[in-house]
Amino acid sequence: MSCMLKRSSLNHNDVFILDTASKIFLFSGCNSSTQERAKALEVVQYITENKHNGKCDVATIEDGKFVADPDVGEFWSLFGGYAPIPRDLPSTIQKHSEIPSVYLFWISAQGKLCQIGTDSDLLKKEMLNADKCYMLDCGTEIFVWMGRSTTITERKKSISSIEDILSSQGRSKGTHITFLTGGSETAAFRSYFDGWPQTVENLYEEGREKVAAIFKHHGYDVKELPDEDWQPYINCSGTLKVWRVNGSELYLIPTAEQNKLFTGDCYIVQYIYPGDEKDELLFYAWLGCNSVTEDRVEAISHMNAMVDSTKGAAVMAQVIEGEEPIQFYSIFETLIVFKGGMSSRYKCFISEKAITDETFGEQKVALFRIQGSGPNSMQAIQVDPVPGSLNSSYCYILQTGESVFTWTGGNLSSATDYGLLDSILDAINPTWQPVSVREGSEPDVFWNAIGGKAEYPREKETKRYEKDPHLFTCTSTQGDFKVKEIFNFNQDDLTTEDILVLDCYSEIYVWIGRHANVRSKQEALTLGMKFLETDILVEGLSLETPIYVVSEGYEPSFFTRFFVWDSSKTRMHGNSFERKLAILKGQKQKMESPQRSSRKANDTYSSGSHPERSQSKTVSSERLRRSVSPATPVSGSNFEAARNNQFSSTTPIARELFSTTSPDHDTADGSLVSVEVEEPSSMEKASLMKVDGTEVGEELESFPYEQLKVTSNNPVTDIDVTKREAYLSHEEFQEKFGMTKKAFYVLPKWKQDKQKKSLHLF
Repeated sequence: MSCMLKRSSLNHNDVFILDTASKIFLFSGCNSSTQERAKALEVVQYITENKHNGKCDVATIEDGKFVADPDVGEFWSLFGGYAPIPRDLPSTIQKHSEIPSVYLFWISAQGKLCQIGTDSDLLKKEMLNADKCYMLDCGTEIFVWMGRSTTITERKKSISSIEDILSSQGRSKGTHITFLTGGSETAAFRSYFDGWPQTVENLYEEGREKVAAIFKHHGYDVKELPDEDWQPYINCSGTLKVWRVNGSELYLIPTAEQNKLFTGDCYIVQYIYPGDEKDELLFYAWLGCNSVTEDRVEAISHMNAMVDSTKGAAVMAQVIEGEEPIQFYSIFETLIVFKGGMSSRYKCFISEKAITDETFGEQKVALFRIQGSGPNSMQAIQVDPVPGSLNSSYCYILQTGESVFTWTGGNLSSATDYGLLDSILDAINPTWQPVSVREGSEPDVFWNAIGGKAEYPREKETKRYEKDPHLFTCTSTQGDFKVKEIFNFNQDDLTTEDILVLDCYSEIYVWIGRHANVRSKQEALTLGMKFLETDILVEGLSLETPIYVVSEGYEPSFFTRFFVWDSSKTRMHGNSFERKLAILKGQKQKMESPQRSSRKANDTYSSGSHPERSQSKTVSSERLRRSVSPATPVSGSNFEAARNNQFSSTTPIARELFSTTSPDHDTADGSLVSVEVEEPSSMEKASLMKVDGTEVGEELESFPYEQLKVTSNNPVTDIDVTKREAYLSHEEFQEKFGMTKKAFYVLPKWKQDKQKKSLHLF
């Protein structure tokens, strides 16, 4: 051996690896976490493959285990025999948590850093010049800001200089670097500057208008680009059941009426739809914006009881009126939201407060805004009967008590809106005979019914769209709620002992590992609410953002789309340490195969409700569609995809510990290594991606990038416009995307779309 092994090197808090010529020992301190032990196994895997050519026994030693076990006896003999490890003495020095200072540096043309300010000096936006590059050092996170007027050469120089500087400073591999260009600053970056303007340019809508203008220039008769055809990630041919909360009771809504909700009520929606293997189950608690608190609490409680009865198989979600995800609308197909309510608690509340009962009636004045993406997803929302409720970008239905009008907006109303009117009219009342009115030609009786003619909004309303997802681990101990972001995440970051939140801005997902310390999904829902309150990314998250709760092993397709997903990983037996140990020792993987319900599509939850036939919907297969993400500025990265191993043998920790080791070295020196777990860097984590496909587009004819862009002045014809990037040559693809086609096509769909949009290939 090259060094003397000392028992004093061991402690109860860490994980240690002892590498000998014939066996590798993994010693786990009694106070070490399961996650630390699992991460240490990745190092063991690396040593096994790179120092022992994959041929070496592995023994795991538990702190406190006696020498009766042969492996334990062999381990302690290397230290001269067994003896207790002394307990750590409590530190006499009180450690103070320090908030790291923030420093702003200008990056010179020579790649040098010149400090120009700190957070104590109150950083200002005016300190950033458009013709320079800057680094904002926030400790564990680095921002590189590149002005709009800087050249490509200057930007590349700044990026390489920052990487060299951080490496020379010995910064943690967990330091995350975010590259930004002027005008595309994130909320987190802006939060470090005092008085940064809160209004942000809507580059997405601005870009759509520019593309529409280009189409018009080329002779296409368009006023604007149509809204993106959002496509649900679930099968929309399932069955629907809806209950209304009334006090402590649930009332099952008859099938013919279950698409009519009231703003003063709360509802539980059950949706059963065909999955990949068996039927999937999804529950929503829809909380009307005027519903009372007691009904909201009852709705969540009832939904939680329903979900618990499925033994974790169901996904549940909380939705507030006005913030519904588009997927919610899709499963209803036609949805009508009326003012007022039927709940006894709501009726009592408005009576006590002397509030006028606005519950819809045939003889009352009622104004409905019509919206939706087509016949498979359309809504009528009752709004206040006043001129200010009108908007030129919508169509409306006005009931005056004596007559019915349909009102269509001007140039901002799309052809889709016109087509929805007839369908919605039939859904509200098929006996109505409306009078059609166009914007600008309204009769006096129309204006009189809504309080007289007055100004109303005419500009197009901007949708709240999905942003890049961010993954966070969450812990809550004695009221202390903490979150930590996982950068460049993948499926392996969903560790079975943890609770994680996937933040997509327009909705969030709370993922519960099978071995996480959570008593119920209702508790997980509470953690989701705490996450919204924290708003860790400073992005202005609404407290009414939809929250989904998902259990390990029962992840729905609209969750897994954010990952390169391997469903077999969610069915493995044991905690994260036991799973990796089984793989490492070459044992047959034991699976905890979740018993997904074999319920048929017409089965329903029973809770003393009236037996009613559930609504059955049949749609064509073309409704099983895929959605896209809005364009945001990105820079290509050189992703080198790893082979399809169960878990990577070239982990960041292992590479750092053994960077000087020859891969052909097949003898061990009895060295003892203490494993420190830290977050891999962005580039390292990107290199761990699995590849299970082949090159895409190898047989397609290649065209220049300039002809494939949607903004091209000389566009190529007769191609699949949804796969423009596939027609690039391999060389030009690598130049534009910074990766191979093979690496690109194993990225999650949202990442592919984001990069394509940034390059005008979408």
